[in-house]
Amino acid sequence: MLQQYLMQQEEVVLGWGFYVPLLLMVVLILLAVRIWVVIGVGSFAMLLLTDVLPPTLLGEALFDGIDSFALIAVPLFILTGDILVRTGLSGKLLDVAEATLGAVRSGLGTSTVLGCGFFACISGSDAADAAAIGRITIDRLEAKGYPKAYACALVASGACTGILIPPSISYIIIGLVLGISASTLFLAAAIPGVLILMSIMVANAVVNRVRGYENSTAGFNFKYWLKTVYSGRFALMIPVIILGGIYSGIFTPTESAAVAALSAIIIGFFQRTLKLGDIPKILETSAKVSGVIVPIIAMSLPLAQTLASLQVPQAFVSSMTSLTSNPYLIILIMVAILMIAGCVMETTPNIVILAPLLLPLAQEIGMNEIHFCIFMVTALGIGFITPPLGLNLFVVSGVTQTPIISISRYVFPFVFTMLIIALLIGYVPAISLWLIN
Repeated sequence: MLQQYLMQQEEVVLGWGFYVPLLLMVVLILLAVRIWVVIGVGSFAMLLLTDVLPPTLLGEALFDGIDSFALIAVPLFILTGDILVRTGLSGKLLDVAEATLGAVRSGLGTSTVLGCGFFACISGSDAADAAAIGRITIDRLEAKGYPKAYACALVASGACTGILIPPSISYIIIGLVLGISASTLFLAAAIPGVLILMSIMVANAVVNRVRGYENSTAGFNFKYWLKTVYSGRFALMIPVIILGGIYSGIFTPTESAAVAALSAIIIGFFQRTLKLGDIPKILETSAKVSGVIVPIIAMSLPLAQTLASLQVPQAFVSSMTSLTSNPYLIILIMVAILMIAGCVMETTPNIVILAPLLLPLAQEIGMNEIHFCIFMVTALGIGFITPPLGLNLFVVSGVTQTPIISISRYVFPFVFTMLIIALLIGYVPAISLWLIN
């Protein structure tokens, strides 16, 4: 349960040595400078102007931050997702989802969301989820009667589960930053992730009933379902290997990612959907994605250390408690901050910068650190489809050449239902902690 009131913090005064680098970072972001460069420049400027830590420690901190066994899981999960797309196994997962839920009134739309959930159990990335599922399903949804922009909004929303359903790259990173076991976070995130998935399905079903986009009349065919599951058995093996290995304690997340990647390669060769000549291209694609994430982590950790040395988290807690001492309002404020942050930046820099900043505030209102991690990642996930700058909206727009404004018109039911679940997670710790306890 949440504590009734917050403890008052001693006031911390931040000087121009903090605000000038912060303003510089904002200007660089507006100039579309790469985010890892922005963070690196801001960190170095803050160290020089505040003298809180020796600037020479920057180089050491860069390597120490990414020298982590747990971090190896990130490129391996990305690689596994790329292999599934290249071998067509991701399409098999969607076939299983459609055979499972295709008989309901909003069958194809609902099964698309379920397919996003299946793929989330493998890739751990919302952008990869949106791109992979979008290429396969959006044209099929349009042919079924959905407006193309709505189909894009549906896929973008379902793809948010890429960071919300274990195994998630985001939980690996926030565990690394806050010193929490990724396996523990994966277990805690299972129920919240499924709730988010179900909320998107419900929103689609309601919208479909009001607008009449799709009206499936075929009943559930058990024989066809068994046939589809058998056809997709190798694709279904991958999430079973990942989640089963982690939850049973056989594998660490990193080991499960390695086993899953190797299994996907073997399955591809066995089914003759993968050739030896495809491997270099897959490795190149995965390396490009990993090459975006890892430099951000490397640059963000020195910035987080600098902010901690300047007592910025304490100052932030003090400013928040001066606004209100009601923990329920504090949770609303945190949701707003995280949704806005999720609109404009990827998960990795948001987690590395904001997690150490918000955790002290969350602990003051009685949040367990695991509860906070689940709450934070969920709220960030909503930002990915929040107009006008939701990152998933840009991904599906790029895949389908559909204007962002058109897609944004259709996302509000999904934002609303996901927001309800995020607030429930914030206000009811048992949702995140029940499986652990």
